[in-house]
Amino acid sequence: MHHFQYRDGELYAEDVPVREIAKKVGTPFYLYSAATLRRHFRVFDKAFDGIPHLVCYSVKANSNLAVLSLFAKEGSGADIVSGGELYRALKAGIPPKKIVFSGVGKTPKEMREALQAGILMFNVESLGELKTLAKVAKRLEKIAPVAIRINPDVDPKTHPYISTGLKKNKFGLDAANALKAYEFAKENPYLEIVGIDCHIGSQLTQISPFVEALRKIKEFILELEAIDIKIKYIDLGGGLGIVYGNEAPPPPAEYAKALQEELGDLDVTLILEPGRVLVGNAGILVTKALYYKETPTKNFVIVDAGMNDLLRPAFYDAYHEIIPVKEKDAPKIVADVVGPICETGDFFARDRELPLVRPGELLAIMSAGAYGFVMASNYNSRPRPAEVMVNGSDFFVVRRRENYARLVAGEKIPPFLSEQNG
Repeated sequence: MHHFQYRDGELYAEDVPVREIAKKVGTPFYLYSAATLRRHFRVFDKAFDGIPHLVCYSVKANSNLAVLSLFAKEGSGADIVSGGELYRALKAGIPPKKIVFSGVGKTPKEMREALQAGILMFNVESLGELKTLAKVAKRLEKIAPVAIRINPDVDPKTHPYISTGLKKNKFGLDAANALKAYEFAKENPYLEIVGIDCHIGSQLTQISPFVEALRKIKEFILELEAIDIKIKYIDLGGGLGIVYGNEAPPPPAEYAKALQEELGDLDVTLILEPGRVLVGNAGILVTKALYYKETPTKNFVIVDAGMNDLLRPAFYDAYHEIIPVKEKDAPKIVADVVGPICETGDFFARDRELPLVRPGELLAIMSAGAYGFVMASNYNSRPRPAEVMVNGSDFFVVRRRENYARLVAGEKIPPFLSEQNG
């Protein structure tokens, strides 16, 4: 459920007409609904009532400070994968003791920053990383709380680019090597074993892979208990899918019930890392039609947003519903919706049936709140779009549109190329 609805033929975000925001902000821009974000968090969190748990929002899905601050006020923690995400989470008011640090390539600098902040735990993905973390902790005279990420070799039945729990993926450790990592951590005075971690993929629409992964984790916990290692936290990651088109993902309550049944009476706190399921349908990308182009083989609606603004269709061949901001009674066309980038892969939809779109009309690309702006780039030297958040009848620019000066702000022409040097 989201708060982007038509009223008398006009698309509204909560109580604000999208067209009015476009007049003041320009296009393209991302638009988030605060009411939708709150509702999604509360529904997800409430689904786990009765289970000791901590929701750690997956910052990589949408890292805007306003989004993070809203979740912080709802009681959320954060799942981070970089020093930059740690900085954002802390700046947004998320308590360090609600932050878990995932990712295969943590640097010593990032480890230092997280240790100094006092995060809840590091989800360690290799023995090499574990040894480096121990050295960093020793230098700081701190004890690093750790969980080892297990790769359970479970097929999440999702896009191969966002599958993370198969043995061929780069993430985590197989059971044998994970056991060695735990044994190393047990003997190291600068490491404290607090948990076990697992994440099998993103945009999952079935519960069975989650249950299978949890079952394998429980089996591994028995092996750890046999060598006197006690686990306080099971981090199951995120991955619950959303509706982009015709998907039918399970609701959070059904997901939670299945996990609770599999957990049984295991005395642990569950850590959950939802991302897409919280923010995906809470955001849209608003773009303006520039041209309608007819050719002997194809029709094209050319818009002012490009793959640099929303990469998912080009990268994953992902489906996003596209709707007019102003409903109208117009002939139907079949067209590709494309951007201005000099790449054939710069498209938002192929052979999509739409009402005839005229230059100047606005379109809303739906379900763009996750992996939208965070994956945006300046390709073709295009300034990144603005981000806007609606709260009831008010809206706020939560990231200004980039301008040309900011595009080159970090660059410098060296002296040997300056005019005075010939």
